[in-house]
Amino acid sequence: MAQRGNVSAKFPDFPWDTLAAAKARAAAHPGGLVDLSIGTPVDPTPDVARDALVAAADAPGYPTVFGPESLRQAAVDWIERRFQVTGLSPSQVLPTVGSKELIANLPMQLGLGAGDLVVVPELAYPTYEVGARYAGCEVVATDSTLSLGPRVPAIIYLNSPANPTGRILPPEHLRKVVEWARERGTLVVSDECYLEFAWEGTPCSVLHPDISGGSSDGILAVHSLSKRSNLAGYRDAFVTGDQAVVSELLEVRKHLGFMVPTPVQAAMAAALADDEHVTLQRKTYAARRHDLRRAFESAGFSVEHSEGALYLWMTRGEPCRDTIDWLAERGILAAPGDFYGAAGSQHVRAAFTATDERVAEAVTRLTA
Repeated sequence: MAQRGNVSAKFPDFPWDTLAAAKARAAAHPGGLVDLSIGTPVDPTPDVARDALVAAADAPGYPTVFGPESLRQAAVDWIERRFQVTGLSPSQVLPTVGSKELIANLPMQLGLGAGDLVVVPELAYPTYEVGARYAGCEVVATDSTLSLGPRVPAIIYLNSPANPTGRILPPEHLRKVVEWARERGTLVVSDECYLEFAWEGTPCSVLHPDISGGSSDGILAVHSLSKRSNLAGYRDAFVTGDQAVVSELLEVRKHLGFMVPTPVQAAMAAALADDEHVTLQRKTYAARRHDLRRAFESAGFSVEHSEGALYLWMTRGEPCRDTIDWLAERGILAAPGDFYGAAGSQHVRAAFTATDERVAEAVTRLTA
């Protein structure tokens, strides 16, 4: 019998498991739990997506990993219509089973491993690191390419608007990273799943001609419909950019069977073609953000960045776990900043994706 390795030992502790005690304490509040810890959508999936899903429900055959050209064209049309990214073709789009799946498997599927370096933001979505460690890569968390010295990473991740901070990176910064990476043969992977949600400033795709120079070489952009269209339960996303990299991923993933179900592909295409539901959702989130920000600030929190995405990044000038305990006493659960890196040790992240009723309850408790 083959010796089994302890694969999970490559990963850090699953962060959400460390919140169990705080969640139980918050849930004991007489008014119930207000969970602002996970940015999961709670509003209805738009009719345009549901109708398309139902219409495609008779799907007895296997889907393809590449998906139909109509879906890939819908993605090309969307990113050009909304973010002025030109020059892409449907062959440069690959549907994925959610964006987390892609990010977690990307280094492995590109053949990276021991001896390869992956660079992630100083404060970052944990799956960037998890995927790199799963492949056996070394990980460095930094926001400055200068800090790398002569070392050449295989992948450098960008995320704007960012999770957890909501920071929007300026176009000049994005352009400099792309230029630096191209000089060294490093692949830039830009996680742009919050691109539709900006509150202060204007985010830009790394594939915009002003940043990419009109070429997608050496660049991948990752997009998800989970937040944009309240489709987190559908698990649908896509990656686009460098033709050679997309084609390689397609060949690998065909062997591994990473297929988006046919009805979900139909829902995805319909949602990408419709902007009205996104406009309405932005208004809903803007109102929740406004009310929560005022309430947290009145309770002594300092809000930093938070120009985009679906979170408030805040501090009370104390260890983040102390802040989590303070909130739990009031029946509110947030995410501790140390989930996202050592630089978050005095911050917490609060999502404004809870229902209007739960947001109003949090406001009441914070301002009492």
